[in-house]
Amino acid sequence: MKQITFLVMMLMAFTAHSWGDMVKEPNVAGGFYSADPKELSDSIDYLERSAGSVPTDRKVAIAIAPHAGYPYSGPVAAYTYKAIARNHYKTIVIIGPSHYFPFEGISVWPSGGFKTPLGIVPVDEDFAGKLLKENPKFQYLPQVFEREHSIEVELPFLQKTFDHVSIVPILMGNPDPQVCHDLAVALDKLIGQRDDVLVLISSDMSHYYTYDVANQMDALTLKAIEDIDPKSFFEGNMARKMEMCGFVPVTTALILARLRGIQHVEVLKHANSGDTSGDKSRVVGYSSVIFYSDLLDANKSPEDPIGALSLQEKKELLRIARSSIETFVKTGKAPDIMVKDARLNGIQGAFVTITKHGVLRGCIGNIIGQEPLYQTVRDMAIAAASQDPRFTPLTAAELKDIDLEISVLSQPRRVKDASQIQLGKDGVIVSQGDHQGVFLPQVASETGWSKEEFLSQLCSQKAGLPPNAWKEPNTALYVFTADVFSEKNE
Repeated sequence: MKQITFLVMMLMAFTAHSWGDMVKEPNVAGGFYSADPKELSDSIDYLERSAGSVPTDRKVAIAIAPHAGYPYSGPVAAYTYKAIARNHYKTIVIIGPSHYFPFEGISVWPSGGFKTPLGIVPVDEDFAGKLLKENPKFQYLPQVFEREHSIEVELPFLQKTFDHVSIVPILMGNPDPQVCHDLAVALDKLIGQRDDVLVLISSDMSHYYTYDVANQMDALTLKAIEDIDPKSFFEGNMARKMEMCGFVPVTTALILARLRGIQHVEVLKHANSGDTSGDKSRVVGYSSVIFYSDLLDANKSPEDPIGALSLQEKKELLRIARSSIETFVKTGKAPDIMVKDARLNGIQGAFVTITKHGVLRGCIGNIIGQEPLYQTVRDMAIAAASQDPRFTPLTAAELKDIDLEISVLSQPRRVKDASQIQLGKDGVIVSQGDHQGVFLPQVASETGWSKEEFLSQLCSQKAGLPPNAWKEPNTALYVFTADVFSEKNE
């Protein structure tokens, strides 16, 4: 019964988000990259396999990637995405230049999502909305995005690298150092203490010089970036001694790096179209660059990004869940809780199940972590006690009769196909367009289904898709695990 309840609540969570009417259709699919989902996916896989080794232990806060057609810039862009793949982001701020529409200030796409052949990437509407309020020069100009490719070209790489992220698409207009400064200050303020935000700069380098001249110019440009010197970088570009089509966004990134105390910059790869196409008469330069101030924990892995919970941490989460329910039931308010434990401050999804004399009394969860774990448990506990639509709100008289169970969920990760799913160990999410469905790991063992039956039932029962939809190339499969513990076992 608990599993059924969780599945219902998870489906509610997955279908609750509305893209609205502001889904940006792609401008250059079929031109800069393939419009066929499988060809596009395969091409990115090939580019990343072909890229050389990169450091994967950097906690990357800012990155630069090029935005030309994939046959030209893709081999360089792949280095950026390989280097950031082990990071865990919730929001990716993508800043690109406006190639076709001159304007003052910046233009922020405020809501909805951006569409590619691989699906829709949602906009972080909260972040975008707050950013638009920061400065009169920050606005939404839809015409600026009509032909632009600098943001779009990054999205398929992001979709292949990360399972669940939101974006803040920003285009910058005419060169203005004050706007660069203002945007950097605003981003620094909005990011605050968050470590799940990446600022991704989309920019190519020198344009249409001979191979040797381009390399000389690009070397000066990269030196200013490595020195985190926004003044000399901006002035060098204005004087045409350096050249990046996105030098205004890069200037912003350099100011932001200084504001946030970032001291480490690594140029992972530099090349130009002469290297990728063979024509060295008129080339365009490309670079892959990361900015970081710390290393990822060497003991963490992409499958277990935060680490296992200790017995004491599990007891603390159960205590938080119970005290939160009791406070809310008695006062109607959520308690103010402050937890210093680093593990419990990690961003992670969870759900809370309430039983009364062994019978389900409420169950609500959030499969995608959006807050520190202890806050997620607090909020889900209160929601399970008061918002489960199948039950009346819990009363004070019932508090002595209830038991609590918490399931802490790993970050869902995308798998290439069903062969990577471990039946009985993995929970599975199936996603195709607006159709999503989820099964907990326990469903397989409780039903005795084979993997094919499990996935077919997931598609038909939970996602409203044909039973064999899991085999289709445009269907995404994600897996996750659950750490389940209860008051009865503590």
